[in-house]
Amino acid sequence: MAESLTPVTVFKCLADETRVRAMLLIVEEGELCVCELTCALDESQPKISRHLAQLRTCGLLEDRRQGQWVYYRLHPELPEWVLQILQATHAANRALFGEDPQRLQQMGDRPERAATCC
Repeated sequence: MAESLTPVTVFKCLADETRVRAMLLIVEEGELCVCELTCALDESQPKISRHLAQLRTCGLLEDRRQGQWVYYRLHPELPEWVLQILQATHAANRALFGEDPQRLQQMGDRPERAATCC
């Protein structure tokens, strides 16, 4: 997987505002389900799922299923240079989030994560 991630593939994969916002929220939270991202980004579930599938196909995200929920987190085998880019982007661009974190915190009925999974 690490061999397939080049700067060109990483930046092409992140060349969409919705995908960048989703990635930065996942960097901040560690793991989020589709419903949490739908609420936080104020977008439709099909749109969020489509963007998450692209990020997974690129190798930036990994998903797991827990009951009816699908959770996304950074791929555990991301090269260090990709992690550094994501962390630096996250730290330097808080304004890009806008109200995303507030919407996420105000979301009612957030799914419970299994303690052994996270």
